Amino acid sequence: MRHEFSEVLNDLIDYFLVGDIQLLERFKQDNDLADDLAHAFTHDDSGDKAVREGVVLPIAGIDNLPYRIIFTLDGHTPALREPGSRLKHQRSGYVLRVEHRALMLYTWRILQHFTNKALGDLLARYQAPGRPIIELDNGWYDVEVLGGAVVRDGLYEPAFEFVLKKRWSRGEATGVDTGYAFTLRGYFD
Repeated sequence: MRHEFSEVLNDLIDYFLVGDIQLLERFKQDNDLADDLAHAFTHDDSGDKAVREGVVLPIAGIDNLPYRIIFTLDGHTPALREPGSRLKHQRSGYVLRVEHRALMLYTWRILQHFTNKALGDLLARYQAPGRPIIELDNGWYDVEVLGGAVVRDGLYEPAFEFVLKKRWSRGEATGVDTGYAFTLRGYFD
């Protein structure tokens, strides 16, 4: 199964984040973190801990472009590996934990003021069609991140694809480079 979302923007900050955002709220509470998660994630080891524990998957170096976001499940061939696509980035070793039957792509801005109200407002906005959120079974997932360009309507579109494979035990993302730059500018022109 594949879920695709078009025209996804990065809010002018060079980061995308993927995860069960309600699990991130629990991680914040369990670790006694302030509402400014952006500050905590960049000034202590809580961000690295969230990645290791499968709470969040950061995608750094995001150019200010509209993206096609793709979630691929169930062993389907990734769109960025199909003929005609241009694959630039492929990074594996990520894990994600889902406990609220939803996985979403969101931007760094929510971390700057991560309150119950801001989270509620974001979840309400994501109920609108076309938002990069998918429903899936709770559990642990291995994730491979692909970046490049896919052909849609005869044109190359910059794209990021998250290839998810269910795992049957807890995982830990210990060998990933959270600062790896997934830049695509100029690659697909």
